Amino acid sequence: MKLRTRLNLVLVGVTGIFIAVLMVHEIRDARSSVREEIEAANRVAAQVLQSLILNYAASGGTPAVRTMLQQLGHVRANDLTLRDASGKLLYYSPPPVYKAGREAPAWFFHLLAPAPAQQVFTLGDGAQVVIAAQPSRAILDAWDDLARLLAIAAATIVALGAVAFWLVDRALAPFPVIIEGLERLQRGELGFRLPQLPGSEARAIGVSFNRMAQAMEDKVRAEREAREARSRLEERRELALLVEQSVEEERHLIAHELHDEFGQSVTAIRSLAMAIASQSGEPAMSGTARLISDEAARLYDAMHGLIPRLAPPSLDTLGLAESLESLVRDWQRRHPSPRLSLRHQLPSDLGTSVTLAAYRVVQEGLVNAMRHAHAQQVNIEVSFTQERMIVSVTDDGIGLPENWSRPGHFGLRGLAERVEHLGGNLQVSNREPRGVCLRAEIPLAAVS
Repeated sequence: MKLRTRLNLVLVGVTGIFIAVLMVHEIRDARSSVREEIEAANRVAAQVLQSLILNYAASGGTPAVRTMLQQLGHVRANDLTLRDASGKLLYYSPPPVYKAGREAPAWFFHLLAPAPAQQVFTLGDGAQVVIAAQPSRAILDAWDDLARLLAIAAATIVALGAVAFWLVDRALAPFPVIIEGLERLQRGELGFRLPQLPGSEARAIGVSFNRMAQAMEDKVRAEREAREARSRLEERRELALLVEQSVEEERHLIAHELHDEFGQSVTAIRSLAMAIASQSGEPAMSGTARLISDEAARLYDAMHGLIPRLAPPSLDTLGLAESLESLVRDWQRRHPSPRLSLRHQLPSDLGTSVTLAAYRVVQEGLVNAMRHAHAQQVNIEVSFTQERMIVSVTDDGIGLPENWSRPGHFGLRGLAERVEHLGGNLQVSNREPRGVCLRAEIPLAAVS
């Protein structure tokens, strides 16, 4: 059942109950009024007629009383009966002319009829005059009043029902518009807005609906933009990973070219220079050849220092542990101070990306510690859990300056991007009481 129908039925039902209560009250009042009226009329008629009947009976006997009653006719609300001593009916009052031919319904008559009341007068010859209460006209008047009230009540119910239907329809007119708006929102039309609705409550609902729709539209737009941003970020990460891999491949190729081709060429130049210096008899030419040999030696040393920065050759033949040990030995040999220590606990199988990332973390940490920290001790620790490899480089140096995170520091930034591409994170922070900690967590499930 619709809300409109329920409200209309409630209004009509409440009105009907009110009218029913009013009818019950009216019937009770009518019953009390009829009883009092009939009893009073019977007593008054008995008081008035008693002296007349006795006077006429004393002067002329029963025939005189009969004549008087015939002349008197109908007495309102009373029936007059005259019987002789044997009980023979001598006179009965005529029926009333008031609303003649009409009677109230039997159920209504029994509902309002008072208890029977009559007055009996005995004449000298044994005849009796009976004055009996007759409530039919009073009950008929009450029925007419009640019928008129019922007609007015019915007209009132019809009129009130029509007005109530119209008012309820008008009050509920915004509901279909609101329902349509909700259905359109359900279909995905988030740009739909309700017009200004009549009525304070409907207007408030419309305003709340529009705010909700705007919030939903903003949220969906934000989620869409977030998805697009995540998608673009993932694409950029994939592109950056491909670029990083390409750069690593190029660095690896350059390192091999330097080691295999350029290194051999520099070694050949040095050998030729030494040969010329040893075979030449001229001091100037011999000195020049030795100068070429020395420069070739320095170039060879610089090239060998550059190759591990491009691509650690030990990673091709040795594992991460041996490569880190070799790296620490080389740095310690070139830089006796600070003291370097390495502790590692590595799984047996590591992917290429994870291995290279861990190596670069240690390498970058050593470079920064040597250049900036002024430390006495540098500790390198590599360990792993079931899911991650943890690489840390700590020192007891002067710590990070306040403006260390300013633009620049491309080594740390590139290292952080490399670790983030693998799904890990890189943290750089000061230690207590002094020094710096470089810590990287790299997932072991990173793409090889």
